[in-house]
Amino acid sequence: MQNQNVVFVVDDDLGMLKGLKRLLRHHGYDCVVFSSAEEFQSYGDFESACCVVLDINLNNESGIDVRRRLSAAGISLPVIYITADDSPAVRTEAMRTGCIAYLIKPFLAQSLIEPIERLARAA
Repeated sequence: MQNQNVVFVVDDDLGMLKGLKRLLRHHGYDCVVFSSAEEFQSYGDFESACCVVLDINLNNESGIDVRRRLSAAGISLPVIYITADDSPAVRTEAMRTGCIAYLIKPFLAQSLIEPIERLARAA
């Protein structure tokens, strides 16, 4: 069962994980953090969160590919992509895989919180 107060965050930058965890908790969300795509994909309980904040450029992995694998497995967890390396091709591909937001680092806190709050209100 989806929990509207839990957000997964996947990023290989430990400083970013720590900052996002602090930000989400400040806004009333519980946060489960993953420092790699492998760690996230092996977690398995994808239905326990309202969404995942997913870095596009992970060590040796693409967040977009992670999203494709989740979709192929029938997992429809909403995704908010974050990236420091924006390009038209990456943005187009991210949008093609389906996401509720696409944020370029550094981004304003509210630009992350707003789509999560929309999800929570829609539930």
